[in-house]
Order: sequence, then C-alpha cells, then structure tokens
Amino acid sequence: MKLHHITPKTILAVLAVTAVPAVAFAAPALTGSSTAPRTASTSAVATASCPSGWGSLPEANSRMVQSPVTDVRTGKHGCFDRLVVDLGGRASGYDVRYVRTVTQDGSGFLVPLRGGAKLQIVVRAPSYSTTGKTTYAPRNAKELSNVSGYSTFRQVAYAGSFEGQTTIGLGVRARLPFRVFTVRGPGTNARLVVDVAHHW
Repeated sequence: MKLHHITPKTILAVLAVTAVPAVAFAAPALTGSSTAPRTASTSAVATASCPSGWGSLPEANSRMVQSPVTDVRTGKHGCFDRLVVDLGGRASGYDVRYVRTVTQDGSGFLVPLRGGAKLQIVVRAPSYSTTGKTTYAPRNAKELSNVSGYSTFRQVAYAGSFEGQTTIGLGVRARLPFRVFTVRGPGTNARLVVDVAHHW
C-alpha cells in the first residue's frame, strides 16, 4: 500500500486507536504511584485540633441560684463527650470533681456507676421551683441519657436534689481531663456544660 492512498480519516482513526491503550495503562500507574503525596488521616487531624489545657482537678463556683434544673442532656463531639444541664433562669454555680464514689443527696446511699472513673457534678440549683413543684423528674434515675457508643461517657445517673442543689453522677472511661462552663440562653435561661475529653 502506498502512502498517498491513505486518507486523512484513516490516519486519524489509527492514531486514536493507538492512543487509547497508552492512556488506559498510564492512569492506573498514577493512582498507585509511591511518589504521590500522602495526606494525614482524619483522626490524626482531629486529635491535633482538639482543645488543650484541660485538667482533672476539681472545678467549682459557689454561686447559688433558684433557677431550677429542667433537663439533663448529652452529646458526642469529635474531641470530647458533653453533658448539659438546662436551667430555668440564670446560670448556677457548680462543683465538679473526680471522686471514689458518688452518693445520693440527703440519704448518702451509693450511686453505682459504670466506668473506670467517676465525676460528681453538683449543680448549685434545685430540681424544684420556689413553690416546691418538681422541675426535673427523670424517668430512670440510673440512666439519664443513653450514652452507648460514646467514646468517654459510660453512664449518667441522678443522685437527687437536696437543700437547693442537685447532684449528678457521671461514669467515664478513665480519669480524663474535663472543663466546666456556663452559657446564657435560650432566652432568659442558662446551661451548665461539662465536657470530658476523649484522650489526654
């Protein structure tokens, strides 16, 4: 066959067919290349960006209020597990510390808790109004919130309300660092927040 008998269309078709295998073989080589840059794992990045400076020593504020406790909630976050105490009014004081055992207010009975360590959370606010009406009455005092699947929390239990303050027992995986703070809102209400880190 002479070259002048090959039409331009034929030349283009031959070039297209021979180019396809080259691309097909080249693409896998790029994805499996050992020289490709590696990115840090999501967990490593999350750990590096977690808050620092928390400790495991007691944290306390002596302010007493009549704003009653209205609810206790929990949530999972990337670096910590969170417990929130809702208050029907301004923010209360608190006393949060690791203890050997948590006991019920008034009676002194032991509050059993799962986990390698126990946090006693004393909210300086009652679980009843100024008229004596109960504002927080959990359906199950031993399990205030379902914390199965949490990284740090193992159990949240109600230890009662006595003489103007409410106690909550928090069973955690180990004696891990924590922080305590209060938040205004929603509206004229407030929240007491306890965060316990997943790691040291």
